[in-house]
Amino acid sequence: MIYLDHNATTPVDRRVFEAMVPFFQERWGNPSSPYRFGNQARAAVELARKRIADGFGCKPTELVFCSSGTESDNLALRGVARALRSKGNHIVTSAIEHHAVLHTCKALEGEGFQVTYVPVTSDGVVDVESLAGSLRNDTVLVSVMHANNETGVVQPVEELAALAHRRGVLFHTDAVQSAGKLPRRLADLGADLVTFSAHKLYGPKGAAALYVREGTPLASVTTGGAQEHGIRAGTENVAGIVGFAEAVALAFEKVESEGGRLRALRDRLERGVTSAVRGVRINGATALRVPNTSSLSFEDIDGESIVLGLDVQGICVSTGSACSTGEPEPSHVLRAMGLSPRDAQGTIRVSLGHETREEHIDTTVRALKETVARLRKISSVRGAAE
Repeated sequence: MIYLDHNATTPVDRRVFEAMVPFFQERWGNPSSPYRFGNQARAAVELARKRIADGFGCKPTELVFCSSGTESDNLALRGVARALRSKGNHIVTSAIEHHAVLHTCKALEGEGFQVTYVPVTSDGVVDVESLAGSLRNDTVLVSVMHANNETGVVQPVEELAALAHRRGVLFHTDAVQSAGKLPRRLADLGADLVTFSAHKLYGPKGAAALYVREGTPLASVTTGGAQEHGIRAGTENVAGIVGFAEAVALAFEKVESEGGRLRALRDRLERGVTSAVRGVRINGATALRVPNTSSLSFEDIDGESIVLGLDVQGICVSTGSACSTGEPEPSHVLRAMGLSPRDAQGTIRVSLGHETREEHIDTTVRALKETVARLRKISSVRGAAE
């Protein structure tokens, strides 16, 4: 199998798994328990918190552990909205956010908040002037993702955060797809809140975090115990958090060299596909992108059919966000970039990872050439018959 869908999830690194195992077996105590067994678990959680903070360049006390990037996004948006409701009820986000943000904004609209959805350019970059013009006296939060999960396009988060701060507005960024892929420390982003998740960087599913800059107002959105500084109730996932810390440490050991390697492989893929197949568009091609991601639109063909055709040949790619699988509507990200519904439906996402090699890329290019030709032939025959 050639796995090229690392933006959906990544395999757990062997070293991460080995670090987790003791906390399923010998050291499985509850970190809130006061006796020695619980204290061992608490010590493991706090050591992991420090290791993650060291990797991302923040204070351990600024990290709140969650169960997923979705929960982290929810906590950021709902927590700020509720904490600052007396100040204002306006939120600004972009048209290309992950559904964890967009659906949360829609839910907040149902609670009386107003949300402005800022457009993007044809390359998928948030329009800075539009965002600046959308800020109001009652704006309490701006949320713009760091790297888009479908196209890999990196947003000018530093500039956008500075714009928000000049107006006294808090800034949140979903960095799930950039964490561990770009050599950036949280302080460099300038955001007040940052979301990231373990399973996108070779850690386990079920472990994520929200960075909350010291002094940032944030209301709890769950009721229960006093875990995670009283912000996120519920027993911590000790094994998952330990694995998360190991994954972060491993990611930053080789983030620059691995980024360069993946960028070269992505470029090889795009050169190969555009040379071998007619009618191909690379979405976000001239924008800054994370090094592992390529969004390819094929004329006169359905992306889902390409995915299934490659799957038969043992190659795993996707049509876009794994969280959108099964939705009949074309990608909201690609539509926001100006693609027609038909072109958006003809798009696949290829996302590379640690185990991706040149031979995998070359095999995929050949498989794409054959699959697209076959599907277009079928489509033309059907069209003639109709």
